[in-house]
Amino acid sequence: MTYPLLKNVHIACVVTTIVFFLVRGAWMIRGTLRDKGRWVRIVPHVIDTVLLASAIAMVILLGQYPGSTGWLTAKVIGLVVYILLGMVALERGRTLRLRIAAFGGALATFSYVVSVALTHDPRGFLAL
Repeated sequence: MTYPLLKNVHIACVVTTIVFFLVRGAWMIRGTLRDKGRWVRIVPHVIDTVLLASAIAMVILLGQYPGSTGWLTAKVIGLVVYILLGMVALERGRTLRLRIAAFGGALATFSYVVSVALTHDPRGFLAL
């Protein structure tokens, strides 16, 4: 698989995962997330698996690894923070207020990760 194809798959998965996260966040706020069925728990994992696989393939192709490249390290750390906040927002938060706060934090973190990817600068949009 060529790098441009991998990059396009990766970007498509990024867009798909954030759109689906926004939809699930809206369902969470309305209190209907749990009513949506099993597919809502499965589809994000499939999308995120393809996203991660394409990221790993690009890292291998380019020879840039987290720890050796500052922007890539920042992106991975941001990804972990996004995942943890997303878990609180959609699954683990005890109160609606906490879930909404975690949801907002996850969206802010996601924006940071995208800005790091676009600028190749660990400061992302903070560099502007």
